[in-house]
Amino acid sequence: MKLLDYMSPLWDTMKGVLPLTGALLFVQVVILRKPLASIAEFFVGLVLAILGLHFFLKGTEMTLIPMADTVGRNLFLLKRPWLILVFGFIIGYFGTLVEPALKVLAYEVETLSTGVITSGMLVHGVAAGFGLGMVLGLYRIMSGIPYSYILIPILLIIFILSFFAPDPFPSLAMDSASATTGPVNIPLNMAIAVGLASVLENVDPLLSGFGIIGLTSLGAMVSVMVLGIMTRF
Repeated sequence: MKLLDYMSPLWDTMKGVLPLTGALLFVQVVILRKPLASIAEFFVGLVLAILGLHFFLKGTEMTLIPMADTVGRNLFLLKRPWLILVFGFIIGYFGTLVEPALKVLAYEVETLSTGVITSGMLVHGVAAGFGLGMVLGLYRIMSGIPYSYILIPILLIIFILSFFAPDPFPSLAMDSASATTGPVNIPLNMAIAVGLASVLENVDPLLSGFGIIGLTSLGAMVSVMVLGIMTRF
């Protein structure tokens, strides 16, 4: 029974990976008529991808989510709102540094720009914006201000910055915002936000605990475009 309980989530992971791999394989071999570089390497990589994704998701479920929820529920013990905001920035910043999708994007950008836009510059710029977005999200939860009061000004800032940021930074800003919402940041930061909202007085965690991921993504967009403007100088 325990074996079946363990194999069931593994099969769920396979159901997500295998159709995508099969579609790519069909296009490569049948439509484009291009052989695989190494069949053995392909199948070994497929197994590693399935096991790696499975163990990562399982580890996140067992460790990051419950720990982040517990931390969020106990943040109010700090008694100083500014300490909670500093903690939120630190978590958002360092959580972004290990986001795998962002690392892939940064590597592609550095390669295509022949080192003009380094991966480190992009990753740390996105991390700073993500951390500031986390600060805004936690401040909104603690203050109870409407979501639109923060959302609309940020959207206006992004719209204005898009006219001043040189290409390709507006495009990079949009992709970076998507790359930050990956398997590390979403469970970690959402659990902290919902946990904090659930213990504050007169705060509905359903209404106030969500939306923080959107603010962090917008913060990443702002920081990338500001980074692009800074490159002019």
